[in-house]
Amino acid sequence: MMDGSHDDGASAGPMWDQDGVHEIYRSWRRVLDAYPGERMLVAEAWIESPARLARYIRADEMQQAFNFDYLLAHWDAAEFRRVIDVSLAAAATVGAPTTWVMSNHDSVRHPSRYGLRKPGARPKGIDAAAEQPDEAAGLRRARAVALLTLALPGSAYLYQGEELGLPEHTTLDARYRQDPVFFRTGGAEIGRDGCRVPLPWKADAPSFGFGPSEKSWLPQPQAFKRYAADRQDGVDGSTLELYRRLLQLRRAYALGSGQLRWQAAGADSLVFDNGTLRTVINFGIRPIALPAGTLLLASEPLDASGRLPGNTAAWLALTSAGASA
Repeated sequence: MMDGSHDDGASAGPMWDQDGVHEIYRSWRRVLDAYPGERMLVAEAWIESPARLARYIRADEMQQAFNFDYLLAHWDAAEFRRVIDVSLAAAATVGAPTTWVMSNHDSVRHPSRYGLRKPGARPKGIDAAAEQPDEAAGLRRARAVALLTLALPGSAYLYQGEELGLPEHTTLDARYRQDPVFFRTGGAEIGRDGCRVPLPWKADAPSFGFGPSEKSWLPQPQAFKRYAADRQDGVDGSTLELYRRLLQLRRAYALGSGQLRWQAAGADSLVFDNGTLRTVINFGIRPIALPAGTLLLASEPLDASGRLPGNTAAWLALTSAGASA
């Protein structure tokens, strides 16, 4: 993975996204192709224009590039649709697959971002003095957007811990912080330590199973205990089991190599087909009727009337006739 550009908040400069880097990447690609077997280069490139980003994934350069426009999308149906359309179109110009990413090691975890007053906003870290996310609302939206993301054609990248629904550590004390950006800015930028805290593997083990003692390289909040992998493993309805089922279905329906077809939807929802799988996501707060199709799974239970609640998504199986409707 190569970082070819800059953070979205950085100003333009002579070191960012220069035309000359492409010949360097072409030379790297020739080295890569000289070895037997399948290998790939992935650009972790913050590029402001999707058209410029597509230049990094031309046939003789890198195979894929992180889609940070998708990561930055707010909790809004129209914005997600626009980002998806633009991303697919830009990648198609060079014959490369699109990628989808919701969190990474440089951004506040998306369950916490989706729990802010402006869901999906990207603060440069969160500490105890900042707005604290609504944990339940953020997780609900994060589970829903997992269905959206994993139904899209292309490649999906999962950041460690998102399969647990893990939130940001938003109350990490300053004395524990290690991110250089925190020190370079005199604490003006909280930094990225909150998304880099070790994962909770075992709820009742020292450092939640990260190591043999209670001490981990960044301290874990006690709230992580309820997100521990062993608390979710095999538990129906847990976020871990939701991800496992989604990935099984993504492979079974060959969604990564499929094609997106938008369907009619309300202002606060999106509906699209990929092969014989239909995805519906309700970005609003009011329940909506499900479109045609047989329910495979939903990110939250349907209401008593069989409608899809707010901040919830569902996957439906289509018949051949329904797929062409």
